[in-house]
Amino acid sequence: MAPIDTSKKSIVWVLGGPGSGKGTQCDKIVAKYGFTHLSTGDLLRAEVKSGSERAKCLTAIMERGELVPNEIVLDLLKEAILARAEESKGFLIDGYPREKSQGIAFEENIAPVSVIIYFEASSETLTQRLLGRAASSGRADDNEETIKLRLKTFLDNNDLVLAQYPDKLRRVSSHSTLFGRLSNFQLAVCSLAPPSSSRGYHKATK
Repeated sequence: MAPIDTSKKSIVWVLGGPGSGKGTQCDKIVAKYGFTHLSTGDLLRAEVKSGSERAKCLTAIMERGELVPNEIVLDLLKEAILARAEESKGFLIDGYPREKSQGIAFEENIAPVSVIIYFEASSETLTQRLLGRAASSGRADDNEETIKLRLKTFLDNNDLVLAQYPDKLRRVSSHSTLFGRLSNFQLAVCSLAPPSSSRGYHKATK
C-alpha cells in the first residue's frame, strides 16, 4: 500500500520518557480535537488477544523473551491508521519511534511525520515519579537502579531520534503545571490545522 497522505491527516509523534505524562495529555487532545491516540503497546496487546495467526507469532516471540520485530509494529500502526483515516482529524503516535531507524522506517512505509512533540523532564524528576508509581503498584522490582538504567537507554536513543528532525520538533516542559503542559501541547497540535479548516478540530463524534 502507498504511504498515507498527511496533507489532510496530520501524524504526530508524541515522545517522552516513562513518567513524563504524555499518555494523559494525548487523552485530553483526543477528547477535545478528535485526534486518534495510537500506542504500540496497546496495539500489540489487542492483536495478541485477537487470536489471529499473527497473534500466535507474537505470543511465541514474547514467550521467548524476544523483542517484537519492527516490521510487525509498523504493520499494526499502518492498519490502525488506515482503519480510522476517514473519521479521524489526525493521529497521535504515542511513544514511537524509540530509535532513529524506526523513525526512518515509519516515514518510508507509512507517512512523513507532521510534527514531533517531546515532553521534556529531567532524569531526577522521572525517577521520582516512577518510584512513586512503583510503590503504589507494589512493583518491588522497579527500584531506583533499574529505573535509572531504563531512563538512560531511553534518553540515549531518543536524542538520536530528535536530532533527525530539528525543524519538526516541538518541546513541552513536563515540569510545568498541568494547565501549562496542556496549553503548549494544544498549541502545537492546533498549528497543524490547514487554513481552510482552522476551526475544524472538534471532539470526535461517537
